[in-house]
Amino acid sequence: MRLEVVALSLLLCAAAQAKTFEGKVTRVSDGDTLWVVASGQTKPIKVRLQGIDAPEICQPWGTQARDALRARLLRQSVSVDVRARDDYGRSIARLTYNNEDVAAWLVSQGHAWSPRGRWDEGVYAAEQAAAKRSKSGLWRAAGADQGIEPRVWRKIRGACKI
Repeated sequence: MRLEVVALSLLLCAAAQAKTFEGKVTRVSDGDTLWVVASGQTKPIKVRLQGIDAPEICQPWGTQARDALRARLLRQSVSVDVRARDDYGRSIARLTYNNEDVAAWLVSQGHAWSPRGRWDEGVYAAEQAAAKRSKSGLWRAAGADQGIEPRVWRKIRGACKI
């Protein structure tokens, strides 16, 4: 009986920590960061999309990436599945809109990179390869294959001052 109580307690704790919610997008900061107000709440939550890296706002294609995400999601209802928090206090999450993975859509449209890991091609490598082949979004520009990924841009130039 004691083991069952412990198992039930662990299950209830895990359920209490679940971070999936429905909400409405109230603001888009850049191509991979937005603000969502959870249903029944008033305070927005800053969300960074997991698995992608969009150009910085001061970087080539940065405003286009932000504007694409804004046009698609501003004032729309989304599902947010929070996976972690980053050093800036943002919720790192997988976002879905009309049952579509928003990060996959951004990469497939050429508005973000699927960052490579040390041992893998990135979560959205297939979407990125298709965007490159079709010269979508940031891949349209001459020399885009040699473009600077946002993480490298930030190391070289620091954060954008807008």
